[in-house]
Amino acid sequence: MKVLVIQPKIGMGDMVIYLPYIHAISKKYNAPVSLLVKDNSRASDLLIDDDQINEIITLERTNTNTGSHDGLSGFFDLAKKLREKRFDKVFIFSSSFRYFMISKLAGIKKISQYPLFRKKDNIVTSAKIFTEHELGSIISTQPKLKLDKEKIEKSRVKFAKELKHICLGISASGPTKRWSIKNYIKLCEKINERAPSKFYIAAGKKDKELIGEIFKSNIKDMCTSFRDLKIRETLPIIKNCDLYVGNDTGWLHISSALNIKCLALFMDSPVQAYGKYSENIEVIVPENETEETTTHNTLGADIFNIRFKNFVNQFFVLFTSSNVKFGWHSFIYFFA
Repeated sequence: MKVLVIQPKIGMGDMVIYLPYIHAISKKYNAPVSLLVKDNSRASDLLIDDDQINEIITLERTNTNTGSHDGLSGFFDLAKKLREKRFDKVFIFSSSFRYFMISKLAGIKKISQYPLFRKKDNIVTSAKIFTEHELGSIISTQPKLKLDKEKIEKSRVKFAKELKHICLGISASGPTKRWSIKNYIKLCEKINERAPSKFYIAAGKKDKELIGEIFKSNIKDMCTSFRDLKIRETLPIIKNCDLYVGNDTGWLHISSALNIKCLALFMDSPVQAYGKYSENIEVIVPENETEETTTHNTLGADIFNIRFKNFVNQFFVLFTSSNVKFGWHSFIYFFA
């Protein structure tokens, strides 16, 4: 049976969050599945070594309705493209009537989809309930990115054993989701006082100014940047890191899916959706907010801010209470 999964959300983080359900569908039908996803999901990089993915089809839709799959002509073009692939079954992780009709026009006989016209949902809860209902089995929310072992080992030999290796997620989709870059520089200085470390700056070309501030600071010699790397090239590096510390960004979810322990700062995004699905993620929220009240409207970076001292204290509490150790005699020593 040829199975298609339609996942129209944007961003690497969302793509990672859907992986448990995509993998469960592949397992149920005992065959790799095809994905219809947007290019900025970075699925072609994230899933390059995933044997449960057969094909990645690019969904060319934009916010300005200028994509080749936008509009009426795009509707028919996409349906024609899918019809040529002769899919038997489709799972649509969206309430859009457009994707239902495209699937019908593409001749796909078996269509499973979210309830039509639903406006709001929790990305994790909706995907879990939908997939469990369709497959008749319980599915863990913990995603797993699959990597070729040879790539991991090839990267590992470049990691100095005398150092600790930390993925630093300074990027974010907007300014209200980013902690101050000056705070990250101070944090790295504090870490390096206690344990010589190397920091991998998880940010892209759009973060040129932030990266520039780091490489003009006292920690520049301790850092390497992901700016000029493809996403696929960063995965083995992240896999060999000891820890992720940073904003709620795609790099957080990638790190979690690579089984790296993560400390994530949530300032303007919903913790209940993006911070509670993985056992690898510990969360910090702004002052006067809770995990329940921190949402897309919190605007934490501007209004509440997460102060450096409070971050350090919560960093200590979270990791000592969960007894996570990375060879630094625990974080009691780390921030003593």
